[in-house]
Amino acid sequence: MSSRVLDTLLPQLRHEPTRKRVRATLAGEVVVDSTQAILVWEPQRILPAYAVPLQHINNGELLPTPSITAPAGPHGFHFDGQPVLDPSVPFAVHTTDGEPLSLRAAGQTRHGVAFRPADPDLDSHVVLDFDGFDGWFEEDDAVLGHPRDLFHRLDILPSSRAVRIELDGIVLAESTRAQLLYEHIILPVRCYLPPEDIRGPLQPSPTRTGCPYKREAAYWSLDLNGRTIHDIAWSYETPREEAARIAGLICFFNERVDVRLDGRPQPRPHTPWS
Repeated sequence: MSSRVLDTLLPQLRHEPTRKRVRATLAGEVVVDSTQAILVWEPQRILPAYAVPLQHINNGELLPTPSITAPAGPHGFHFDGQPVLDPSVPFAVHTTDGEPLSLRAAGQTRHGVAFRPADPDLDSHVVLDFDGFDGWFEEDDAVLGHPRDLFHRLDILPSSRAVRIELDGIVLAESTRAQLLYEHIILPVRCYLPPEDIRGPLQPSPTRTGCPYKREAAYWSLDLNGRTIHDIAWSYETPREEAARIAGLICFFNERVDVRLDGRPQPRPHTPWS
């Protein structure tokens, strides 16, 4: 995403077709199956949602949804002055006109997991809540976390720059063998380091998250001066092929530690994980 997207495209309702077969499951049953799916970005959302033709909802029924109140409190954050709806903002928060719907399928009802935008280009489609289903697939590959953005890419580059990670003046890691991961414009450059270059006493955490581009992340907590700092770092043991360079490497949240590159302190970024 460039500054042009932030300034002009992000405030718009956008959509792009995908030629992949897209399926979703509930209770072990395939309830969505489409080769005519569309990726839809509601205004200010940085992540797309899948939308499919109405007739591609299998053995299910779309119903008027009960009134759903979005959770109170701030939604998303600001990046370069732009309001951004990050992945923590629930599907129930809509930024374009339309009709929220519930889905009855596989012997259960999921409230508010569908949305029909009041847009003539999307009149025959229904947008679906990724988290409202049990599983998603593109072809036969499971999709984790959220739909894959057609315009998203990863650049993972080996770097001999000196990386130093500190917290409260204590050195947690030093390396000249980092893999630097460049991703979304709102995310900082991530430094993935060999475990041998980690000094801090990290302990495995039970936390797991899914990324559509890298697969499942395992987290690490830090014991520091008698206190435990939970989930301060993460790693991907078996990432997808395009992220193979970071397999087994450890990355700290730039938002929560002090990072130096070639001796120069890096500002702590403001992101949804700050």
